[in-house]
Amino acid sequence: MEERKIIVGITHGDINGVGYEVILKAFSDPTMLDLCTPVIYGSPKVAAYHRKAMDIQTNFSIINSASEAQEGRVNIVNCTEDELKVELAKPTQEAGRAALAALEMSLKEYREGLFDVLVTAPINKHTIQSENFHFPGHTEYIEERVGNGQKALMILLKDDFRVALVTGHVPVSEISKDLTQELIMEKMTIFHRSLKQDFGIDNPRIAVFSLNPHAGDCGLIGSEEQTVIIPAMEEMIKRGVQCFGPYPADGFMGSGNYRYFDGILAMYHDQGLAPFKALAMDEGVNFTAGLPIVRTSPAHGTAYDIAGQGVASEDSFRQAIYVALDVFRNRCIEKEISAHPLRKQYYEKRDDSDKLKLDTVDEEQI
Repeated sequence: MEERKIIVGITHGDINGVGYEVILKAFSDPTMLDLCTPVIYGSPKVAAYHRKAMDIQTNFSIINSASEAQEGRVNIVNCTEDELKVELAKPTQEAGRAALAALEMSLKEYREGLFDVLVTAPINKHTIQSENFHFPGHTEYIEERVGNGQKALMILLKDDFRVALVTGHVPVSEISKDLTQELIMEKMTIFHRSLKQDFGIDNPRIAVFSLNPHAGDCGLIGSEEQTVIIPAMEEMIKRGVQCFGPYPADGFMGSGNYRYFDGILAMYHDQGLAPFKALAMDEGVNFTAGLPIVRTSPAHGTAYDIAGQGVASEDSFRQAIYVALDVFRNRCIEKEISAHPLRKQYYEKRDDSDKLKLDTVDEEQI
């Protein structure tokens, strides 16, 4: 990794939203190109349209694939039809097809090893639906395409404030029946592993939210805490995971107790994301943990209400790039460390010399 910059694949998302605006604004700062080599999967013509419409001074080079990416330049791979129509602030099927085309091309080139990390601009989850995309969002699609059978976990983060979700894009009416001890343990295992591997925290502390108000009030307002959440936590504690709670979400966030934990595990989407976005929307990042690919995105959506006005903040998108780079480096460090572990050291039984033995020991002998 010392020989070249990390290559960041970027999908343009919904062309009628703020995707191109935040991408181009982020790379209008030339110091960004000192950190990475960006490859945008999208449309050079649409990029030029947005650049001109909002007077953003960001130049780019058109390439055929990430294999041709030039350091020190913003590179764009054309993934769409030439006559692509932009209708700012409007959800259109054409924009949905363009978003999917960019996503498909990026994952194809990721599988070929042509870039290192993926940052996705926001999509419209309705217009992108098709025969090839029948998922609630990016996370589930990426999990199926490049997950290699591994399960994904959505983590929203800003600095040391990290919120993960047990259930993601599911209707509120189905949350309780979807919530099982096994699912909580699965998500907490991924979360714990990610905090260690991706963020370099040796022994992370995880706060767990309750499902019901007031943590169920000992069964008066629901029993899921007693029958599902607490048993899952007890099992994870036996496995060496530091988890605490379950805490009522309102009091926990209102008191500021979230500052004392490395991560928060929420039971459902809005329970975790509503307080997170209230506190960290502008620079929040969505990170997909648990998968071989390092994928991040800004915490905001397509923002049709301000699309084309030139007022969208690029801070969240820039932070998404920073997080992707940091996670990638942390994984590289862990991979290097685990590839050359220290030999096991032991004192041989019935050896009165107290001499430290340096021979490698078979796992079966320990």
